[in-house]
Amino acid sequence: MFSVDAIAVGYSGIRALRGVSLRVEEGETVALIGPNGAGKSSLLNTVCGLVKPDSGTITFMGRTISGAAPWAVTRCGVLQVPEGRLVFPDMSVLENLQVGETALHGRKPTHGLDDIYRLFPILAERRDQLAGSLSGGQQQMLAIARGLMGGPRMLLLDEPSLGLAPVIIAQVFAALAELKKQGLTILLVEQNANLALTASDRAYVLEQGEIVKSGASANLKDDPFIAASYLGQG
Repeated sequence: MFSVDAIAVGYSGIRALRGVSLRVEEGETVALIGPNGAGKSSLLNTVCGLVKPDSGTITFMGRTISGAAPWAVTRCGVLQVPEGRLVFPDMSVLENLQVGETALHGRKPTHGLDDIYRLFPILAERRDQLAGSLSGGQQQMLAIARGLMGGPRMLLLDEPSLGLAPVIIAQVFAALAELKKQGLTILLVEQNANLALTASDRAYVLEQGEIVKSGASANLKDDPFIAASYLGQG
């Protein structure tokens, strides 16, 4: 469904990505883990068209999208939930969701308001509240919901657990598990390796702009390198 082939990206002479390749099959949840500064967000921003690659190819549903404008990538059904949530603080919850719906651009929706409110009941309760007055966890739920309103064929999630309390993280990842059951394809960038490996089918490990490990998430959990470097074991 989705492939990244030998993508290279540089900023001011610094190589952020060095020939990165990965794939995501339809219906999979694939995790991308690695330390801060490894290039994880750079990869997502390159996929979304916010960063232009120096070389390499990105393909989605048989169509080359590398170098495409962000709006063109979105119209293909690739939607990103950005790090830091970036909700519109002076708009209500409902208005934020309606903004997300504009990404459909004639495509068939995958999630309507009723679906969103079933997935995140708190958003139904707070539908008329300004997004900026929500808690961090509620804003994260809203950011995911806004992405879903755009009818994603593939949802990109950038650090969804960042800055959240454990109980809220559990709620967010329970919602992601439900979306996976529904068949949504997800590419998950997450610094919490244990969380990412638990939530995903397969995973890639990115260090200093290069993929250094990949495989089934269950197998990576048992890998001595992963256990020592990312899971605090050994």
